Amino acid sequence: MNKKKTRGLNGISLLLFVGMLVTILWTSYEIQRQRQERTYQEFRQEVAQNNVEEVLVWQNKAIPTGRLEFRLSGEDTAKFAYVSDVNEAQELLEESLVTYQVRNVREDGILVTTILPALLVLGGIILIFVLMNRQNAGGAKAMNFGKSKAKMDIGLGKKITFAQVAGLQEEKEELAEVVDFLKQPQKYVEVGARIPKGVLAKAVAGEAGVPFFTISGSDFVEMFVGVGAARVRDLFENAKKNAPCIIFIDEIDAVARRRGSGMGGGHDEREQTLNQLLVEMDGFAVNEGIIVMSATNRVDILDPAILRPGRFDRKVMVGYPDVKGREEILGVHAKGKPLGDDVDLKQVAQTTAGFTGADLENLLNEAAILAAKSTRKYIEQHDIREAFVKTGIGTEKKSRVISEKEKRITAYHEAGHAILFHVLPDVGPVHTVSIIPTGRAAGYTMPLPEKEDIFNTRGKMLQDITVSLGGRIAEEKIFNDITTGASQDIRHATSIARAMVMKFGMSEKLGMIHYGQDTDMGRELGYDTRDYGETVAGTIDAEVKRIVDECYAQATKIINENEVILENCANLLLEKEKITREEFEGLFGISATATESSETTDKITDTTIDEIQQ
Repeated sequence: MNKKKTRGLNGISLLLFVGMLVTILWTSYEIQRQRQERTYQEFRQEVAQNNVEEVLVWQNKAIPTGRLEFRLSGEDTAKFAYVSDVNEAQELLEESLVTYQVRNVREDGILVTTILPALLVLGGIILIFVLMNRQNAGGAKAMNFGKSKAKMDIGLGKKITFAQVAGLQEEKEELAEVVDFLKQPQKYVEVGARIPKGVLAKAVAGEAGVPFFTISGSDFVEMFVGVGAARVRDLFENAKKNAPCIIFIDEIDAVARRRGSGMGGGHDEREQTLNQLLVEMDGFAVNEGIIVMSATNRVDILDPAILRPGRFDRKVMVGYPDVKGREEILGVHAKGKPLGDDVDLKQVAQTTAGFTGADLENLLNEAAILAAKSTRKYIEQHDIREAFVKTGIGTEKKSRVISEKEKRITAYHEAGHAILFHVLPDVGPVHTVSIIPTGRAAGYTMPLPEKEDIFNTRGKMLQDITVSLGGRIAEEKIFNDITTGASQDIRHATSIARAMVMKFGMSEKLGMIHYGQDTDMGRELGYDTRDYGETVAGTIDAEVKRIVDECYAQATKIINENEVILENCANLLLEKEKITREEFEGLFGISATATESSETTDKITDTTIDEIQQ
């Protein structure tokens, strides 16, 4: 809440308090006055009964009216009565032998007769004007729907440049010429060059030192027809007054969605706003110095008109950072955070494949919180590991009470996943295996990818499905029963298999054909838009089942071949609850010797655990 609103509320509260106080005092005064006031007839009766001890007569000079103040016998509080003829009252008192005094009523001064009434009138007038101004301000706000909600940043605060943007080297190089144009537009004008329209936004403004207008796409659209278009006009008018500058529209898909895809038709408010945006972006002079930038993660649903050259000439795809980019991003967010000697940001970058810049910032922030909770003034590597589990999987619930049977089921389930991660070449190795509950999961197996591939191969996708089924297979093998704990694994395996068949052309029966449409039109209108028939749909389902069944058979074969490892890993998990990569991989070295022995599985398990602990 801003200061003006706070002062306004404080003033209203003060007025209400004063009004209540005056009301209470006035009510109290009236009650007291009514208790003390008597009529002149009552006064005469008291005098006749000799109940009046002394009287003070207040008379007016001009006319014989006045006020009688008197005290009755046995009472300390004085009473009063108004009289129309003071002379008559004096005669009554003299006849009844009642002592009295006569005084003239004090005349009010100029303060009471003139100044105070004038001040009261003036205060009332001022109060009326204040209330009217507030009403007008409210009306003005109601008339400000057409004003743009964009915020202009002219760089008076902390300046953001490309130095604060890590992991996007090629993207920054691509935007360097935009910065150069904003700094030296004349150089481009002289050679007849046209700067690309609609191109990291704040960093570009910071590098160029130009004003930066930022607004969200949803800020344009209101329930009132025409408001969005008015706001677009107002935004571009302000931008022209501050050129050269940058306009950044975040989540532009809220206003630039493909026209005709909704139920509103051509008169939809969002479509009117889009039409105005298209007009404004086309209306620039060749080198007017206004750069329009926007961001969205749904380019596929944008209207084709806004993507054509002349509006958005350049599209900079900002994907997930690679391992080098993640290391640079971690270095940026680690500034100001004291790190221990054991912290290895390169190793953290390797274990955070698929993390965005925001994810990495959150990871280090959670690690700092964990260090502070431990009353340490620096972050250690295990803080980052614990934060990795907390942000990626969920907070470990060590206090949760779990039965021994559920622990054993979870231990074998996670051991099944871990074995497949280790054996299959493209999905491991294993980083951590745990049976400590996290979030909704009873445990987890975390891999550590040693490389990042640009493309996902058919073989790796089949291995991903195989790994997902390992937990269910281990449960069925050991307990001759299955649980609901593998529901998410089954969903994951099915989604991969369906994508292989429908999107990537990896089915021999269906061939290299893409099934399904990349559009939201059907979803918005509420009808099925699939471009294939029932026969093909049945074949797709059969192919998905075939892929999952083949992976299931492969996973079963591998787990049967590593039955000793399964037992040893499960028992180690039951003992320690969480094991590291070194502890897990040590099981494979020990199992070879253990298999040659003629001892029972239980004895082998006991010896291997003892050896690992040593």
